[in-house]
Amino acid sequence: MRVRVFQLSVGPRKAENLRRVLALLDSSDADLNVFPEYLMGVGGGGVTAEYVRSLAEPLGGEFAASIVDKSRERGFAVAFSTFLLEEGRVYNAAVLADRGRVAAVYRKIHLFDAFGYRESSVFEPGAEAAVASLGELRVGLAVCFDLRFPELFRHMMLMGAELFVVPSAWYRGPYKVEQWRALTAARAHENAAYLVAADQWGERFVGHSRVVNPWGHALVDLGEGERSIEVEVSAGEVREAREAVPVERLIKPHLYARWYGGGGP
Repeated sequence: MRVRVFQLSVGPRKAENLRRVLALLDSSDADLNVFPEYLMGVGGGGVTAEYVRSLAEPLGGEFAASIVDKSRERGFAVAFSTFLLEEGRVYNAAVLADRGRVAAVYRKIHLFDAFGYRESSVFEPGAEAAVASLGELRVGLAVCFDLRFPELFRHMMLMGAELFVVPSAWYRGPYKVEQWRALTAARAHENAAYLVAADQWGERFVGHSRVVNPWGHALVDLGEGERSIEVEVSAGEVREAREAVPVERLIKPHLYARWYGGGGP
């Protein structure tokens, strides 16, 4: 499977951001195209509740529907983020569209309430993992801050995920690039899965979009700036890694359930 990662600096105007995404998709012939978090827009004052509410749309709205339609027109898959409006609530969501079909929708579970930010004042939290088949691989969706919670990725691996796709807007700060690199590598290798993390770049965000293989090796680190790259991933390499390190067979879920239930080791 050929995967193209797009590292962008997203502006405040939703219509302009959508136009850019559609133009970039017209220039790609990859099997899967991956875009960053907050793709609808980032306002001058950041990602505030008022700003997000002004942009949010249901899944059938123009923003998501246009990208889904483009996936049909181009005959490939697209993973993108949206401010998803559902029954009056707004979710920070990742969507996997495959040739005109919505294959999966993931509503971000772990909201970014850290480093002085409070994403829970902007979005409702999700509650369900999302994994879908795409070609020879099973794809699991996560969003940015989810990287700090290995339980989600292990759960997706047990659901069959072999490729994690993580739209991100990783904020700048001390040691943040080092944390980003460590977490993306760990989530991939501990589950013997590929991980594709498309990150925003700019005044607020670090860039360094990454593709990590099942051995924890970064095939790509895009550094800073707006850029894209295509990388090939293989179901065969996932199988090879899982035969060498059979994590799924060796885990001890009965112990973890007891520990999380408060019994302690």
